[in-house]
Amino acid sequence: MLSVPPGRRVWLCVQPTDMRRSFDGLAAVVRQHLGEDPSSGQWFACLRRRRPQMQVLACGEGGSWVSRLRP
Repeated sequence: MLSVPPGRRVWLCVQPTDMRRSFDGLAAVVRQHLGEDPSSGQWFACLRRRRPQMQVLACGEGGSWVSRLRP
């Protein structure tokens, strides 16, 4: 389970995304499809086309991370 800190926004990119993308690939999706800055401190979730799976991209004071979530 992820805990979202108070005041943090979570953006959802509903266009299907290739789950093999790394941080740079997901950051490009965030810039192109959401028009947001991936280093803004917000969280960005990208969905996969056929399976209930997503990747979350986040940047913060301690660095950045990508996490793959499955139900």
